[in-house]
Order: sequence, then structure tokens, then C-alpha cells
Amino acid sequence: MRNPQGLDDPQIAATAWNRFRRIMLWMAAGGALCVGIALVCLRIWAGPMPFHMILATILGVWLTFMLGTALMALVFLSSGTGHDDQVIDPLKDEVSIDD
Repeated sequence: MRNPQGLDDPQIAATAWNRFRRIMLWMAAGGALCVGIALVCLRIWAGPMPFHMILATILGVWLTFMLGTALMALVFLSSGTGHDDQVIDPLKDEVSIDD
């Protein structure tokens, strides 16, 4: 049986996921700040807005911000724990980069 590495090791995984959650909480606050800035800018530019436009702005800006944050945080989580190094590329000997 092999030794667990990266996210397979429960201790490393717990530390990495706690770091991921902490990053996401801070970025959720940053996303809320971006929503506030977007609403203020829209209010200045367009004047009073209907409730549905305010709701759509809140959801659109915040969810887009959080999606980008989550994807980038997962990339750093995977790379930082050595999980990327465990990938086996069956075609690495067949591909030539000399062209």
C-alpha cells in the first residue's frame, strides 16, 4: 500500500480545505464590496432602479465574482498540496514538441 500524498493525506486535506474556506469567506466579503460599488455606480449613472434590476445586479455581480474566486482557489489548492504532481500522463512519451 502506498503512502497517502497531497489531498489523499487526511491531515494535509483538512489544512488545505480550511485554507480554501478561509479564502472563500474573505472573497465573499470582497464580492459584497464589489456589489455595493456596482449598485452605487448604477445609481449614479442610471438613477433610481426597479427592484428586479437591483436583485439581478446583486446576484450577477456576486455570483460571477464567487465563481471566479472558487475556480482560482481550487487551482491553488490542487497545486499547493501536490495533487497536480500525482497525475500520470499516458501520452507524454508519444507527443513530440520539436515541430
